[in-house]
Amino acid sequence: MKVIIVGDGRVGSTIAEQLAKEGHDIVVIDKDVDALKESANVNDVMCIEGNGALYAIQQQAGADTADLLIACTSSDELNMFCCYLAKKIGAKHTIARVRNPEYSQQIHLLKDDMGLSMAINPDFAAANEITRVLLFPSAEKVELFARGRVELVERTIKAGSLLIDLSLSELYRKFQIKILVCAVQRGSEVIIPDGNFVLQEGDRIHIAATHKEIEKFFKRLGNLKDKVKTVLIIGGGRIGYYLAHQLINIGMDIKIIEQNYDRCLELCEDLPKATIICGDGTDHDLLKEEGLAHFDAFVAVTGNDEGNMIMSLYASTNNVPTVVTKVNRATYADAIDKLGLSSVVSPKLVTASRIVSYVRAMHNSLSSGVETLYQLVGGRVEALEFSIKEKARYIGIPLKDLSFKKDALIACIVRGRETIIPGGNDSIQVGDSVVVVTAAEHRLYDLEDILQ
Repeated sequence: MKVIIVGDGRVGSTIAEQLAKEGHDIVVIDKDVDALKESANVNDVMCIEGNGALYAIQQQAGADTADLLIACTSSDELNMFCCYLAKKIGAKHTIARVRNPEYSQQIHLLKDDMGLSMAINPDFAAANEITRVLLFPSAEKVELFARGRVELVERTIKAGSLLIDLSLSELYRKFQIKILVCAVQRGSEVIIPDGNFVLQEGDRIHIAATHKEIEKFFKRLGNLKDKVKTVLIIGGGRIGYYLAHQLINIGMDIKIIEQNYDRCLELCEDLPKATIICGDGTDHDLLKEEGLAHFDAFVAVTGNDEGNMIMSLYASTNNVPTVVTKVNRATYADAIDKLGLSSVVSPKLVTASRIVSYVRAMHNSLSSGVETLYQLVGGRVEALEFSIKEKARYIGIPLKDLSFKKDALIACIVRGRETIIPGGNDSIQVGDSVVVVTAAEHRLYDLEDILQ
């Protein structure tokens, strides 16, 4: 596919990198020559210097024959106009990054008129991801499939855990709970495990099941945390606003610490049920005064990655049960692991996953198509949901009789109201939703791609 990306900032460059790896023809437009040079050196992309909202620049990029144009500059208005212009020129699909809460609330009214195939809000998406963790604090990360019927949760095995030295087959026999451990990160190694795999302390495991079964599993392990009722949010920007708005609607008590006085006044007006404190979240004395140790959860979502990491580490040392950190720079991945910060959210990676999912869905075949895609373990593992539309060669055949690619497994099958953690005798039927976990290098577009 031919894809044009307008805007080569953190989000744009991440999307370009992801789609270039998928084998698409990428053209990147930006005014910043240095950013373009870096993209050209790192990724296999064509770069054009200029304003992506100009007809001549889009024509030079080939918008008239483009399958998709993605506008992700820092300006919502510019992004929407770029998409409008591209659609007029002849681009088949367009995606705009829209961050302003006021625009986001009315985007459904503008999509058709602006020629938008999709509008994505990285800050809102990141807030959703944090909310899922706070609703189920026993997990470090929660992803949803089949309209919430299936959850994929992440959890690190701590010292003293009942899971240490258990093989997965022993685990399933011992706990008699319908879950599947479908991916394990051990240090720098990523494993799609089989029943003989033995768990160790420090393993970061990804578990697929219904919420009820996962909750039951954590309860048996003694790891089921109490529900979050009080949350301290550091940073009153867009993510902080979206997050607080969601949590207040759920019924949680929210306190926000924001450094900018004018922004505090806006938050007081927009979030009357939240407590707003004007101050520096990196000030340990201020955090103590505001009762840090008494909160159920701490969330650092300022624009400073280093500050978020330091504040989160301080919250952890003060025994706050649940700590969530916003970090955008991939270069901090090793530092995050060493600091023990397990619940980390990256808006640019969330956005990239959503767009890659959309691009895969554009390839949907008659038999099956990608409905949802999440990237795990820094993009090294993918979890995909396929909708089975028509008969294919794998329909009705027991899974034990199918030959799957290495590092690929079927984690869950949703059939009507039934959620199945599959065994060898189970089979896939037309109408099923199927959740697959696989090494990212396989890049599945169709469920048949999982077969040898």
